[in-house]
Amino acid sequence: MTHFLISAPSSNSGKTTLTLGLLRALKNRGLTVQPFKCGPDYIDTQHHTTASGSPGINLDTFMASEAHVKNIYAQYSSESDVSVTEGVMGLFDGADKMQGSSAAIAELLDIPVILVINAKSMAYSAAPLLYGFKNFYKGIRVVGAIFNFVSTESHYRFLKDACEEVGIESLGYLPKNETLSIPSRHLGLHISAETDYESIIEKLAEEIPKTINIDRLLEISKREILPKIESKTISRNPVLAQKHKISIARDEAFTFTYHQNIEVLSSLGEVTFFSPLHDKELPETDFLYLPGGYPELFADGLSENKSMLESIQSYCLNGGLTFAECGGLMYLGKNIITSEGLNFPMAGILDSSTSMENSKLTLGYRTVRWNDLEMRGHEFHYSRLVKNALCAESVIVKNAKGMEVETQLYRKLNTFASYVHLYWGENYKFIEYLLENFTQSYPIRNFVS
Repeated sequence: MTHFLISAPSSNSGKTTLTLGLLRALKNRGLTVQPFKCGPDYIDTQHHTTASGSPGINLDTFMASEAHVKNIYAQYSSESDVSVTEGVMGLFDGADKMQGSSAAIAELLDIPVILVINAKSMAYSAAPLLYGFKNFYKGIRVVGAIFNFVSTESHYRFLKDACEEVGIESLGYLPKNETLSIPSRHLGLHISAETDYESIIEKLAEEIPKTINIDRLLEISKREILPKIESKTISRNPVLAQKHKISIARDEAFTFTYHQNIEVLSSLGEVTFFSPLHDKELPETDFLYLPGGYPELFADGLSENKSMLESIQSYCLNGGLTFAECGGLMYLGKNIITSEGLNFPMAGILDSSTSMENSKLTLGYRTVRWNDLEMRGHEFHYSRLVKNALCAESVIVKNAKGMEVETQLYRKLNTFASYVHLYWGENYKFIEYLLENFTQSYPIRNFVS
């Protein structure tokens, strides 16, 4: 069994690009490759799935317990030849100091670390940088380095000398190559119909073995024993599983989901995926889940699909149980106003509109207390509510440092919506509470004639 964690001193070092190329290069060798992502990112995991053919899994010790993270890592790693974990931000950057950081995940799961160094304007000065990251915290093992944006072979020799000085193995480099870059949006890579991800990833997989020693990478990151699985990740509820039909939006506009969330929903009922962009009406449904995504980029197509808007409006306004988060909240409102000031009508279920004009980032972990329930998740959006007449539930929402924030859980009839992307891969009492308490009085299927 081989496993390693790709991290870096900071963001924008190229760790995602390198990770995608390695995932595909390993897959092309005939290996079964399992990708993981440190932290709450739900975009990189989609690219990981594309590159490896296996579902990208989040490892996050704020949104879930350490035991849960250990269990899902063991569960998915045990079915693969190589496990590749991509870090988040810099190696030691966490919600509070190094809490929840890539280094914390590496220590928890005993994963050897490979550092990706942006060497664009650096040569032998890499030595003290590498020395610091190797020796700063004794709970992790930095075993190798890969350099990015290297100009020439002679440039790489300086960097290789730096590695030898501090006792970290140099595994190679990636040269500067604009054709190997993937466009980014907001804080990281994005999902776009205009970008040929498959072609870029395959090209990366072809180029990486030319300058990076993959055989040596696999050799120094071997291990003998998998972590012990202490308990099942998901316990099935046979009563709920027999009762509910669950519809999940999934297309270019709605992509922000956690794999473990979908696994939980699959254990609680019969899951059907549908497209608010392309399908004509909502499937037969007891519970509608509208995850986040980029509805603002597809606002014209969403607005033009009148039959789907009417289908969802009829379902929600007749009391159908719905949970919408971030992009889903935007879609259920009256309008989406793009950054260019264009106004597109949406489902009109929620008494609000959202605007991308004068956008400002809202970002961070969230703890949500509602009645006797506690949920954890992550908030990440540039849109803002305008003409907001929404009714909020009595909730307390706090950030990672325990300070209250303005984020709310809104409700209209049996439609619940929030800007928070909740993680219920471990604690799914919130979903069970919705299913058990808000579907009994409304035995609703599809109201479209």
